[in-house]
Amino acid sequence: VQLQASGGGLAQAGGSLRLSCAASGRTFSSYNMGWFRQALGKEREFVATINWTGRSTYYADSVKGRSTISRDNAKNTVYLEMNNLKPEDTAVYYCAAGVGGTYPRQYDYWGQGTQVTVSS
Repeated sequence: VQLQASGGGLAQAGGSLRLSCAASGRTFSSYNMGWFRQALGKEREFVATINWTGRSTYYADSVKGRSTISRDNAKNTVYLEMNNLKPEDTAVYYCAAGVGGTYPRQYDYWGQGTQVTVSS
């Protein structure tokens, strides 16, 4: 499966962004999906994951309550809506497909990343 992330950009603190990740291939609905982020000079970190049905989600503490991961299997797309953005949310955001979980090694396919920059 090939993944294409989009929707990043510049936002002010307290604002919102909605990231999208479009997948190619007919097997999208069989994958659990995740969002990760990597700030400059830091390791890639888990943000959120959603199972293949969309009924189960899990979030990192840093975004819990401010973010919503969702998916539309008919559109082969997974979303990450982020609200009340903080400067520390600034990072490149990656979507990924795999067995799911909070570790990058649990995902086999990765998108190219979309930059999110939050100004204070």
